Amino acid sequence: MALRCTKRNCKPAMIRRPPTIICYICGREYGTKSIAIHEPQCLKKWHNENNLLPKELRRSEPKKPEVRTITAKGFYDLDALNEAAWTSALSQLVPCNICGRTFLPDRLIVHQRSCKPKVAK
Repeated sequence: MALRCTKRNCKPAMIRRPPTIICYICGREYGTKSIAIHEPQCLKKWHNENNLLPKELRRSEPKKPEVRTITAKGFYDLDALNEAAWTSALSQLVPCNICGRTFLPDRLIVHQRSCKPKVAK
C-alpha cells in the first residue's frame, strides 16, 4: 500500500477506483468504455432467455432509464444514472407466489420446485 507522508505523520494514500456504470438489464458494473459494448450483448442475451421462459413468466423488454442530470462541469451524474439503472435491474425480478422472495424468471422456476408454504405451529 502506498503511503503519503508529511513531516508529522504517514497516512495510507486513497486509491480511487475507476468510474463504473451499472447495466440496466443485469445490474452488473462495467467501465465507462465497456458499457456501450456490454449493453447490446446483454439485451440480446435477455431476449434469448426470455423467449425460453413459459408465456406466463415472460416480461416486456427493459427500457433504458433516461437520466439527464448533468453536473456543473458538464458530465453526467453517474450516481443518479447508476441509481436509475439499479432500479431498472431490480424491476426485472419476479416474486415467488408462495414465499414472496424475488428472483430472475429462470431462477424462479428452479426455486418453486423446492419452495413450500410455511406450516403454522
